[in-house]
Amino acid sequence: MKAKITWAGDARFDAESGSGHQVTLDGPPDHGGKNQGPRPMEMMLMGLGGCTSFDVMSILKKSRQDVVDCVATLEAQRADTVPSVFTDIHVHFTISGRNLKENLVKRAVQLSAEKYCSASIMLEKGGVKITHDYEIVAVD
Repeated sequence: MKAKITWAGDARFDAESGSGHQVTLDGPPDHGGKNQGPRPMEMMLMGLGGCTSFDVMSILKKSRQDVVDCVATLEAQRADTVPSVFTDIHVHFTISGRNLKENLVKRAVQLSAEKYCSASIMLEKGGVKITHDYEIVAVD
């Protein structure tokens, strides 16, 4: 896996993934940025959310669950001192579908957290406390 980060002036950087996708990273105005993209730590949080969501949906599809929507909402706390690392992250899943079985949703979230999500497992090894919960929304 590769990435390329190119300075684009002020506190802005253009990031390109090895697969050719691009995103602009920028700092807040009080740090010389113009708020033209997410902060690098926000990207880490979004990466964690994407990683665990990918796992949960994959597991639920293999379990033949009729999911119509999956939203992961993440909240993180950071240390007050430099380096301002994540200390706690909470991931809340809202999973909507038809006749979803709670035990399978719970299992998918748990498997992602404990076995499959490389991002969350890596962050936990670095001392971040990550918690998860979910809600199921029934649709017709």
